[in-house]
Amino acid sequence: MLSGKNIVMGISGGIAVYKAVDIVSRLKKLNANIDVIMTKSAAEFVTPLTFQSISQNPVTENIFNEPKQWEIQHISLAKKADLFLVAPATANIIGKVANGIADDMLSTTIMATRAKVIFAPAMNTNMYNNVIFKENMNKLRNLGYEFIKPGSGRLACGDIGEGKMAEPCDIVDYIVNSFSDMPLKGKKIIITAGPTIEPLDPVRYMTNYSSGKMGFALAKVAQQKGAEVILITGPVNLEPPFEVKLIRINTTQEMFNAIEKHFDDCHVLIKAAAPLDYRPARVSEQKIKKEKDEIEFKFVKNTDIAAHFGKIKKNQIVVGFAAETENIVENALKKIDKKNLDFIVANNVLAENAGFKSDNNIVTIIDKDGAKIDYPMMKKEDVAKTIVDKVTEMLNR
Repeated sequence: MLSGKNIVMGISGGIAVYKAVDIVSRLKKLNANIDVIMTKSAAEFVTPLTFQSISQNPVTENIFNEPKQWEIQHISLAKKADLFLVAPATANIIGKVANGIADDMLSTTIMATRAKVIFAPAMNTNMYNNVIFKENMNKLRNLGYEFIKPGSGRLACGDIGEGKMAEPCDIVDYIVNSFSDMPLKGKKIIITAGPTIEPLDPVRYMTNYSSGKMGFALAKVAQQKGAEVILITGPVNLEPPFEVKLIRINTTQEMFNAIEKHFDDCHVLIKAAAPLDYRPARVSEQKIKKEKDEIEFKFVKNTDIAAHFGKIKKNQIVVGFAAETENIVENALKKIDKKNLDFIVANNVLAENAGFKSDNNIVTIIDKDGAKIDYPMMKKEDVAKTIVDKVTEMLNR
């Protein structure tokens, strides 16, 4: 995937250096050539030998080391780089570059390169939110340097907040995307995922078996292709895809409201969620007691979200899903016409090792003119790629 790409990786001093080992390993497995530059502080956390072993290249530390061949090393690495990644990037190295300071091998090489430079910040949350650091970061952004947003959580110092370096898998995805075509750049895509819930009383609710895996896979693939993704999800136990705007909802009406806020200026709506079609006509204010052998509920119909937005769309593409248990294609065809969809993804949720909760899916994609393609069992991420490729083709048309 990254064959022939030269990546220079700068490693500055911080506890997140241990994650840098995983980043180098992942990039190497994608066949990238990696040259590592470490600061003196970074070498206090992980030895240069570790990175040399994984990258299979000498590690550069000291600007005054005797060169192994006749070339000025910081210049040769600066010219060699197709991309320059700094991970972890401390406030110190970011501040140096922002203010034109080049006093060690890493800062000197960054200043000399014409390659894209990407920083993955890692620091205490108070440092990350310090106005001086923010000014340095914004200054570099305005000059074309890129930043991978850090995560939030418990930091090594014990504080809780923003400042954790992004996970290695997310950083590597960002690097891969930097070398990839971005056919959806400038496009805004709304994707829904998971189930909805409808309360019966203060302690009980109705829901379904949707895991959200299909919608989350779609969000990941669309973001990787450059789209601005808004992922609207019901209650699921999944980590949100990197750099995707996440909106959590509970009820079908809340999902509808969230879509409505963003629909007018979106280019695509992909309805991969499984919202409940009905809700109780009345929600008990108190817990329902088990005093009777039988109990009856009256249900009222929820808004059909796909149908509503399919009928009011202007230039948007609206994609639906049909989770069926019988007459899969026939039922899906009816939904295309009734909901004015551009195409629909039909699947049998009773299929073994596919559908709800599974990592796999077996789908049939049907266009509004009735043309259909049956796909074999695939990982949901591969199904997502197929769907997003079709959306991309339609947008280009």
